[in-house]
Amino acid sequence: MLWTIFVILLVLWLVGFIGFHVLGAYIHILLLIALVVLILQLVGGRRPIV
Repeated sequence: MLWTIFVILLVLWLVGFIGFHVLGAYIHILLLIALVVLILQLVGGRRPIV
């Protein structure tokens, strides 16, 4: 699920960066959120269901 959120945020960032250069600050916030999600996924990994 986190990978899906990461991909969606990354795509939105790329579209916004290319298409709407005026809203640069908001687009970079999306990039930061996508990176945080990716780092959380890599650090957390899959946890076994108990």
